[in-house]
Amino acid sequence: MDSLRSTLEARMEPEDAQAFYGRWARLYDVIARRTPGIPALRRRAAAACQLESGDTVVEMGCGTGANLPYLREQVGPEGTVIGIDFTGPVLTRARALTSEYDNVHVVRGDATRPPLEGIDDEASVDAVLATFVVGMLADPAGAVDDWCELVGPEGHVVLANAARSEAWYAPPVNAVFRAIVVLSTPPTTKLRYENEPHLRLDKKIDTAHARLRERSVAVADETHVFGVVRLTGGRLEAS
Repeated sequence: MDSLRSTLEARMEPEDAQAFYGRWARLYDVIARRTPGIPALRRRAAAACQLESGDTVVEMGCGTGANLPYLREQVGPEGTVIGIDFTGPVLTRARALTSEYDNVHVVRGDATRPPLEGIDDEASVDAVLATFVVGMLADPAGAVDDWCELVGPEGHVVLANAARSEAWYAPPVNAVFRAIVVLSTPPTTKLRYENEPHLRLDKKIDTAHARLRERSVAVADETHVFGVVRLTGGRLEAS
């Protein structure tokens, strides 16, 4: 479902995307948190941030907040978790999901211009997590650069995104993946594209993950969910 979100928003104006997810927030929340295998992936993504008790982590494009409890587990009650998304009704569900935590903050804003004025020193951000987000951005590599600058030396940036599988059993998996991407790209009745949407999505994801690897001195690359989900975690160079 997160890959649908990324693909659809890449094709929609911000106002249209907000209206869409406002209508489908409840269903999206159920799928995002209860699809078999996805909770384990979210826990792994949070662990890849290499957080310690008391750290500060920012999630770019937090959606309905499915990752936020896992991030809070990592930083403990002394740490700080900030989730950023631009869709009001989606954030309402994220706030409800994390209402028991006084150190989890959900903020409405753009992942490429995160509203972090409440943080006294941007260098205090220890990690950035972005799951199924870079596929909707006009400049994925530029966003990764900004996130790397936000965490600073020895900080961590973690990306998780859906793209075509490269496993030996990829052909049938990729056929399903393409169908999902096409069906989630308006107009859904269109059968042929001059520039295939799943290939555009792949290119953006490849670009973002490659830039993170370039910026990092320690990198973890993994694949999940039949090879469709790529997870890259990078630690930046020490000053």
